[in-house]
Amino acid sequence: MAKEKEKEVTVTDLPGVGVATADKLSAAGYDDLLSIAVSSIGQLTDAAGVSEAVARKMIQSARENLNMGFQTGIEVLKKRDLVQKFSTGCPTFDQMMGGGFETGAIVECFGQYGSGKTQIGHLMAVSIQKMDPEAVAVYIDTESTFRPERIAQFARGLEIDPEKALNNIKVAKAYNSDHQMILAEKVEDLIKDGNKVRLVIVDSLTAHFRAEFIGRGTLAERQQKINKHMRTLAQIADKYNICIYVTNQVMAKPDSFFGDPTEAIGGNIVGHNSTFRIYLRRGKKNSRVAKLIDSPNLPDSECAFNITETCLEDI
Repeated sequence: MAKEKEKEVTVTDLPGVGVATADKLSAAGYDDLLSIAVSSIGQLTDAAGVSEAVARKMIQSARENLNMGFQTGIEVLKKRDLVQKFSTGCPTFDQMMGGGFETGAIVECFGQYGSGKTQIGHLMAVSIQKMDPEAVAVYIDTESTFRPERIAQFARGLEIDPEKALNNIKVAKAYNSDHQMILAEKVEDLIKDGNKVRLVIVDSLTAHFRAEFIGRGTLAERQQKINKHMRTLAQIADKYNICIYVTNQVMAKPDSFFGDPTEAIGGNIVGHNSTFRIYLRRGKKNSRVAKLIDSPNLPDSECAFNITETCLEDI
């Protein structure tokens, strides 16, 4: 009976939430207990116009009803069984990633132009459909890099109907950083509309932020917005068991005298919010080298591969 009671709890049952407040919350995307439980006090006060005290009670009540306390390691391990791995089609790349790109995580690829970041994004948008024909990929394009012709080539390489593959990819072009952040929030609406979203691609993550926030005086504001954007992506990944793939630009460190001077844009904010970080660079004879530099459970390693017209292949 207690379990049945918990299932019956809705947003309107939370303290301080009436019909009018529930409508405001729903319009802002907070239409279930989980979305409220994982939000901040500031987000709820802005969305519903309630006081901080009421927002705090709403969050606390939602968390209590969802039993969001401590769990045993065994319980967490069982949840890990729900994680899926999406293959890149390249055995050495998959081996480096522990079997492929993981759902419920953010995978960041950074490197210089021409290193293969966008190519991998296009391939993964098709590869998920090889594992699940109903899978949908969302492509947030910030640099006008999406090419349907490239999707068709990869689809033919994976023996998937190109037209069907393109139909299962939802593309949106972001014109500035605010638009980019809104599009990330709209992913949840696509899921609620019945789309089986398994992958979200942001190509690239930092291009607009880098162009709009110039100079040291704007650095703090830029980092705060990037942090908020990545937290939104992380919540979507965790809530719906989706893989988030983001590409990132790089810069050269002028004070670096030894080793590779290449460094990813976004600093520690992007680094800490990414679950897996992959550094891409060009290798010999037009090959590519991928180096896994950060992972919660995998050792640092690297692999070399070629990008062909239809796939990624081992050298």
